[in-house]
This record gives sequence, C-alpha cells and structure tokens, in this order.
Amino acid sequence: MKLIPQPPGKIVSGEIIFDGKDLLKINLKSLQSYRGNRISMIFQDPMTSLNPVYTIGNQIMESVIIHQKLSKESVKNEALRLLETVGIAEARKRLGSYPHEFSGGMRQRVMIAMAIANAPDILIADEPTTALDVTIQAQILELIDELKYKTNSSIILITHDLGVVAKYANRVMVMYAGKTVEFSTVDKIYYRPLHPYTLGLMNSITRLDEEKKGRLKPIEGSPPSLIDLPRGCTFRNRCVYSKDECRRKYPSLIEIEEEHFVACFKSKEILENRIKQSS
Repeated sequence: MKLIPQPPGKIVSGEIIFDGKDLLKINLKSLQSYRGNRISMIFQDPMTSLNPVYTIGNQIMESVIIHQKLSKESVKNEALRLLETVGIAEARKRLGSYPHEFSGGMRQRVMIAMAIANAPDILIADEPTTALDVTIQAQILELIDELKYKTNSSIILITHDLGVVAKYANRVMVMYAGKTVEFSTVDKIYYRPLHPYTLGLMNSITRLDEEKKGRLKPIEGSPPSLIDLPRGCTFRNRCVYSKDECRRKYPSLIEIEEEHFVACFKSKEILENRIKQSS
C-alpha cells in the first residue's frame, strides 16, 4: 500500500503481485486507483483512525466519490447503505455525527464501512479488534466474516490471536522477526506444525479439554531486535533444534509436504518424527 514514508520505512526485497502487476513497481499516482478501491484496509485502532473534524458521512462518501462516478444524492445513499450494512442503528441520523459521538465498536464499524465502500478484491484487517472489549471483538469479527461473502472479498487477517486464526482463517502464514517461517492450511498449521516457532506457539496454548492442568510451556528467551538481527536463522537462540548451520545462513522457505512450506533446516526431521509417532 506504500502508506509508510520511506525513510524510515524500507522495502528490502521481494515483490507484491496483484492482478498480474508488481505493486512495488507502480508509481504513487497509479497506486491511488488500487488504494481503497481494489485493495482496502481496516486499521487496528478505530479511536485514532477517523478524522475528528469531519462527519462520519463525509468520511465514508470520500472514498465513493474518488472511485465511483455517482451523483451527489447517489453517493449519500450509498453511504447510508454502507452504515446500515455494518449494523449502525439510525444510520441516516448518524451520517451527520462526528467520531467522538461514537463508541469504539461503532467507530470500527464505520472503518469497515469505509473499507468495503468499493467492494475491494482484497481487504486487509490489521488487528481489527485490538482496542475493543471481548464482546465487541466477537461482533466485529463476525461482521467481517459475513461481509467477506457479501462483497466476495479475500481477507488478509493480521492477528496475534490464535483462536481467531483457527476460527476464521483458511490458510495461515506464521511470521517471526519480520519473515515468513511457515505457510499452510489452517489444519496443518494447528495439527501438524513443522517450524520450531509454530510448535512453541501451539505448546503454549491452554487446552480446555485436558484433564490434567500442568504448567504452560513458554518459548524460552526473547525475540531479537529488528534493528540488530543476528546472522542466520533469527529464531536459533530460542530453538531447541538449533545447530551450526542455523548460525551461518537463513533457511529458505521450501515445500516440505503438499501445501506446507517451512523455513527450517530441521523441518523434514520434525515431519519424519511426527509420522513415526502417529504410526
């Protein structure tokens, strides 16, 4: 999306292919036709993401005006429809309200309305429930999941909540220190993790169905500093499988089994051990 100024932000390597084009090679002017239109985003803090000096209606209508050729009355009606779609009561009256008149949950619903205004192909939800209480979190996630089918959008859900991932995701990309360490279907990630970091995450979850409640198994050590990353695998100092090769170079992300990609020198060994244990 190129929303972070460069510097301090920096694109080190790689490409982002969307509809056959590398978005990293598109200039900012051309990128405007993608932002909020074909690719949209729900930010994690609704309390600071809305402009306090503009009405809710104006902020929703702005995106529609930029990307759709509609009359003024049609734009207003579209904003009204969007508010109703995300469950805002008395939507017509609320068009003239300001952000400070809305609760955190209502503001996030407005953010969702803005994000789906142009029926995007991809909707990026960046920790969309971080600043909300548990009850509202569930409502917002259910709303996003419902709208996925209504708008036919693909959702990229960024979250630390493994329960949310299990319930809503189809495919999962596990990241550590800014790099992908494992990528597969949600079932394989949860029931057959092959990267030591993913294994550690799964072992640290409290199991409600276990008869004996033992101590939690945290991942030893601390994450590395992103401004001073160690050479080789960034997880090696916390990894029980670490070996000399891990210090020398970073492992490539390779397909260990069908639709299961892992960046670890020991992943094949872990898979073989799992197969032996299950046989």
